[in-house]
Amino acid sequence: MNRYLTILTGFIHDFAAGLWVSTVLVVYLLNRQAIKSPELADALLPLKTDFFYIGLVCIAVVFFTGMGRTFTYIGNVYGENAEMLRKRMLIAKHILLFVIFGSGTYWQYTMVF
Repeated sequence: MNRYLTILTGFIHDFAAGLWVSTVLVVYLLNRQAIKSPELADALLPLKTDFFYIGLVCIAVVFFTGMGRTFTYIGNVYGENAEMLRKRMLIAKHILLFVIFGSGTYWQYTMVF
């Protein structure tokens, strides 16, 4: 059962991250359309706002499932030295992704509000 939960949590984590990227793209495209056609700006604003908030929900899902992945982490699969490198690389990856998620969400915010 634990293996299935680990796989499901990882899938949801990655899927929510992909959905978040999609919300950033949709908000960008809607914003670009609103700039091209100012008469549509008022009609597109609720859509941009909805996608912004959907993106925030996706981030929450990524964080919560990420915490779940932490508790189901399988350590020492590749040997002790490789695991130390793997952990450092995971930390670096998550710092980079935290910056990307923060920047993308701020960019969405500037396009919506």
